[in-house]
Amino acid sequence: MEVTNIVNVVVIGAGAVGQLMASFLAEAHMHVTLVVRRQEQAHELQLKRLTRVQLDGTQTVHQIASTVELKTVSKPDLIIIAVKYRQLQNIYKQLVEVPKEVPLLFVQNGLAHFDEALRLPQQTIAFCSVSFGAQIINLTTVQHRGMGLCKIGVARGNDGLFHQLLQMQNPLCPIELVENAEQMLFEKAVLNCLINPLTAILQIKNGELLTNKHAFFLMHTIYQELAEAFVDIQQTIPFSAVITLCEKTGKNTSSMLADRIQGRKSEVDTIVGAVLQKASAKGYLLPTLRTLYHQVLAMEESGEQ
Repeated sequence: MEVTNIVNVVVIGAGAVGQLMASFLAEAHMHVTLVVRRQEQAHELQLKRLTRVQLDGTQTVHQIASTVELKTVSKPDLIIIAVKYRQLQNIYKQLVEVPKEVPLLFVQNGLAHFDEALRLPQQTIAFCSVSFGAQIINLTTVQHRGMGLCKIGVARGNDGLFHQLLQMQNPLCPIELVENAEQMLFEKAVLNCLINPLTAILQIKNGELLTNKHAFFLMHTIYQELAEAFVDIQQTIPFSAVITLCEKTGKNTSSMLADRIQGRKSEVDTIVGAVLQKASAKGYLLPTLRTLYHQVLAMEESGEQ
């Protein structure tokens, strides 16, 4: 195993996840460049620095570089892609121009990007699944809203690079390396199927899936459908783990609900649609989950908030 030293990290995407990860990396004394879409945000980050509001309300402030052009960044040791799936097609075009030796780490929900990303020429491509809570406060401030594990799976290339991330030893950002990146993404998609569409439709926080008896019934019904279609789920994701996740992220607004509130298209296709497709190929329709999937799409089509 070849271990590569990480000094310069580029994070593409200044949403909640991108800002939070950039903050943790900067805290680990890495030089971080955040690639943003608007020059206004790049200027604000250079002027005010990046602030993270901690779980206890205290704040940390870190100096990071920022730019709107990936091509202006000299050869980094790692590029983290933390944008929504719908933005990836444009990002892929930029990544093709990046030297093949530069490792890529994709941080997206769902499964659709897995095969797409592996068509890129880079020698090392990994995927990340995060379960921490994060919320954007403003252009330069992100709030850490819930503890959660950051799982990394290397689909191609050298995993030695990512062992350095394990040495960050930040209890607020625990990192774990897993062997099967695609399985990791599937398991995260299953968890998202159990939480996101319900919270988006009912407009409730994650924790209310436990306290609202009707929401809990629906979540458990979806779990039973998934467990019938994918027999390993009961071992890899017991229902008790779903309950624990809802408890840990009880005050969180799911990404799908946040999209609905902001009037944005959600990632329901790449998350729920992809799981429905896998189940259908095995002969299972997942009727409850399929109904919620079409409800979310219907809300988006009508512009309902």
